[in-house]
Amino acid sequence: MKKLEEYVRSIPDFPEEGIIFRDVTSVLQDAEGLRLAIDTMQEKINDLSYDVVVGPESRGFIFGMPIAYNNRKPFVLIRKKGKLPCETVSMDYDLEYGKATIEMHKDSIQRGQKVLIVDDLIATGGTTEAMIRLIESLGGEVVGIVVLMELAGLEGRKRIADYRLEAAITYEGK
Repeated sequence: MKKLEEYVRSIPDFPEEGIIFRDVTSVLQDAEGLRLAIDTMQEKINDLSYDVVVGPESRGFIFGMPIAYNNRKPFVLIRKKGKLPCETVSMDYDLEYGKATIEMHKDSIQRGQKVLIVDDLIATGGTTEAMIRLIESLGGEVVGIVVLMELAGLEGRKRIADYRLEAAITYEGK
């Protein structure tokens, strides 16, 4: 049986020279790779008690939905600004070259609910931090974050040091 890391395609010098892009599509395109990814992520949080799973657009949907389904939990979407049809709350955050805004439905998290965030990647931690702030603005309690990949060299873990973060794969570089 292959290790999870063997399913991740690494593309050197993308999107710019010196960067190694970790491509999640190679995991998704292989049935065993996808199964191993979901199972490994789920094993990382088996001891965690939570009420709802939250995942950001778009790859957080891919990994969060099966974890929610397997554990009989509801799944809440976090989307880019302007994509949700009902009343929303939003959070602005900084990107490497600019700003972005994420939103979720105002009624999607109830005060006191324990929330698990699921995503494909943590790099600098900016998106994850924005999700945490958004969830907490609705009264939710983020009890854990699980990702497929962590780019440890970008130090996103430091940005969210007060929260439990689990990664199925950790790459030491950027």
